[in-house]
Amino acid sequence: MTTPFAFDRETLTLAGAGILIEGLVPLLDGAVFSATPPSLTGADCVWQRSDGLRFVLSITSEQGRTRLDMRVEGFAGTLAPSAIGLRFTRIANVQRYLRNGYMSWDGSYFVEPDAVRSLTPPDPTLLEAYAMTALVPRGQAQTAVLGFLRHDRFQSRLRFSFADGPLGLDIETLIDGVPHEGKVAAETLVLFAGGADIEATLRDWARQVAEASPLPPRLPARRLTGWCSWYNLYASLSEPVLREHLGAARRFRDETQTPFDIFLIDDGFTPEMGDWLDFKPGLEGLPQLLSDIAAEGFTPGLWIAPFMVGNRSKLYREHPDWVVKSRATGAPLAPMTFYGEFRWHKRSEEYYVLDVTHPEAEAYIRSVFRIWAKEWGCAYFKTDFMHLGAMYGPEAARWHRDGLSRMQIWMTMARLIREEIGEAQWLLCGSPLWAPVGLCDALRIGRDIGVTWHGHYSAESLLRDQASRNFANGILWQADPDCILLRDRFHQLSDAQVHSLARYAGLSGGVLMTSDQLDEVPSARRALLAELADDGEPFACDFPELGRASLRYRPGHAPDGSPRAIAEGDPVLVQRVRAGDGTVRINLFNTSDRPTTRILCQETTGLSGHLAATCDGEGPAPIATAEGWHIAFLPYQSRLVTVTAR
Repeated sequence: MTTPFAFDRETLTLAGAGILIEGLVPLLDGAVFSATPPSLTGADCVWQRSDGLRFVLSITSEQGRTRLDMRVEGFAGTLAPSAIGLRFTRIANVQRYLRNGYMSWDGSYFVEPDAVRSLTPPDPTLLEAYAMTALVPRGQAQTAVLGFLRHDRFQSRLRFSFADGPLGLDIETLIDGVPHEGKVAAETLVLFAGGADIEATLRDWARQVAEASPLPPRLPARRLTGWCSWYNLYASLSEPVLREHLGAARRFRDETQTPFDIFLIDDGFTPEMGDWLDFKPGLEGLPQLLSDIAAEGFTPGLWIAPFMVGNRSKLYREHPDWVVKSRATGAPLAPMTFYGEFRWHKRSEEYYVLDVTHPEAEAYIRSVFRIWAKEWGCAYFKTDFMHLGAMYGPEAARWHRDGLSRMQIWMTMARLIREEIGEAQWLLCGSPLWAPVGLCDALRIGRDIGVTWHGHYSAESLLRDQASRNFANGILWQADPDCILLRDRFHQLSDAQVHSLARYAGLSGGVLMTSDQLDEVPSARRALLAELADDGEPFACDFPELGRASLRYRPGHAPDGSPRAIAEGDPVLVQRVRAGDGTVRINLFNTSDRPTTRILCQETTGLSGHLAATCDGEGPAPIATAEGWHIAFLPYQSRLVTVTAR
């Protein structure tokens, strides 16, 4: 159950969950609208400037939440602001906050201002977030969530500050210069308090987003399970090799009687990004291969990056006016460049953004999805690098059609995809998280898995992002933690790391895919995959200790050399799955390189009464004490504790 924050009209403060928010200041185009006190009329706080322009903030309480609606009015003709928002000058008694990135790959994690404030050099990525945040007060008796409800019209941004004083926060809806007549409004912001269970409070926000969405969420009745070519074959695709893997996938499915439904051909079958109806030599028979995949009882799938156009593509050569241009130079915007030795697996040095506002470009990309679905028989679509369509605002990009926000442009692509593919299954990757609710079936929640424990493409993203974004799984879409690695060679992970990562991802209850040649996977790991797939029914795990651990930081660097704050907290992740028979399974995952012990208290199980616990994995059985069960771990070991009532 959630409760609204109390609003004091005289002092303009909001209080709840042990947190006090002071100093509400209106923002227009990133600057203070007016520093004078507002007039108070009913639920409205009104700031008026000498030019007649008014900023109206309406604060109301409803359905266990505080609702904040902002609008600017009092202008003649049209107004085309870049952003409308609020500044919370001081937020008192916050121990840590959730910094949620905008899309699949930019991370979601808790930040502890007191612990990171003195770190030199500072890490700017800790300060910018999108859509929502959770505020954890000192004492952790409750949790507060602050977030926007709609995400399909405008992008909403949060900017924290704490270097020189108390925690502050600017929240803005990016209007992107869309002209409005009469008034212009930000997206509705909600603020509410929940209990000490942080993830449960985040789920309340996810349910509110689902209710506010123009379309109800698409929640598949089955887990999206199967095989994907990328993390084994990468771009080295050929029809014989794909058929070899198809046979291995079929044998695994039939021999184990495991729900294993999808066979996805990932990137590597087209000559250049943008030339989606052409094939690399030797792959001209792809449409027939898709038909054969379906005949084997699998859902045939293909990968596409619909916003991407390579500079050496036939598409760009014939239609250079179909890509987004720089407003400053008029040249194509190139968010991705490969000028050195590494060229991906194409010839292109630069990758541009398809201008979906251009009628001919829109017609082309529509035809691609229509042909793939209707003529080639593709029934599972993985669309990648989707963030490129929402990467630029009007200050940087010139689109064919002016007057649209970046999200209106992005939604043009998203809607046309769903229109053309019909009821086919659709996974988004590298995508804005909240805008596609009601259109996609599943969404990637972290970076690519890679083959190492540390680094840019590694286990680190999965360990961090699955826990902090799990709350939306089964409410807004099915979460995709990325493929699990099962093979016993061609990677830099130990046996314990492979087993623990596969279990951690598989127990998410969402998408479950692998890229390995399943005839070559060791029998124990084949059995693990079958166990994780279970009966194919989707379920939701939860992380009962999310956001509770104290954090410490050390300086580090991103792959591009920019400063990064490396957070260190409790190395043991706690993942809980409730079974229908009242049994609870607790996956305890020691992510450190040292042996450790952990006390699993009864409160964490969510059960009451007299309980019994059993534990798998190498090591002693759980030792029951008055505190709970003492459990020992080897480095990187995951131990599954099954708790039942006696």
